[in-house]
Amino acid sequence: MEETINLRELFQVLRKRIWLIVLIAIIAATISAVTSFFVLTPVYQTNTQILVNQAKSEQQLYNAGAVQTNVQLISTYNDIIKSPAILNKVIDQLNLDSSAKVLSGEIQVASSENSQVAQITVQDTNAKRATDIANATASVFQEEIPKIMNVDNVSVLSKADLAASKSPVKPQPMLNVIIALVIGLMIGIGVSFLLEYLDNTIKTEQDIENILELPIMGVITNIKDVPKATNLQRPDMTTRVQQRGETFGS
Repeated sequence: MEETINLRELFQVLRKRIWLIVLIAIIAATISAVTSFFVLTPVYQTNTQILVNQAKSEQQLYNAGAVQTNVQLISTYNDIIKSPAILNKVIDQLNLDSSAKVLSGEIQVASSENSQVAQITVQDTNAKRATDIANATASVFQEEIPKIMNVDNVSVLSKADLAASKSPVKPQPMLNVIIALVIGLMIGIGVSFLLEYLDNTIKTEQDIENILELPIMGVITNIKDVPKATNLQRPDMTTRVQQRGETFGS
């Protein structure tokens, strides 16, 4: 029974301050929408793929040991791709106004487990620049890896395409608005319960029973003042006597 009463009180609190909850949610969603559409800079993403594979010899078309070696080398290649030895050459080739450290933050290199293919993903505020960086990074890495590792087992599997990266990946306005709306509702509910907790005034008979823990014997309602009659006043005694005298004299 107590649990049911508590739930009922919770719903009463939410119902009493539903306007506050809705207002905070609308404000949060509006701020998120304005920020997503007019403040945040769009970020574009593109990617290219490289293949780590030894050249096939005439005597042996498939070497399982060589494949395993290539797979193990990919983790090393991932670090080399984002190293200054590669990125500084990319910066010089594209005449970028950036440093190797900043450019490294825009590049992500990943590969599937037991796969000889590594994917170079680039995110930038300019779609064309992101495409150029991805292609230049793969090309420079292919040229420099024989000098660094003394092996020639890297080839570009697919190049980044500008047409495929014209739509920004960040921000996502609708997703941001939905998240802000949910957060706004949570904040509104929290503020409502906080205000209810801080409000120690007595408003109803139930509040008195809860505080004093005593049953209420009776309730005195508010009595409004009765307006004074103007045209319906009773005549005084002098008027009555005069009226009676006139009657007897007649």
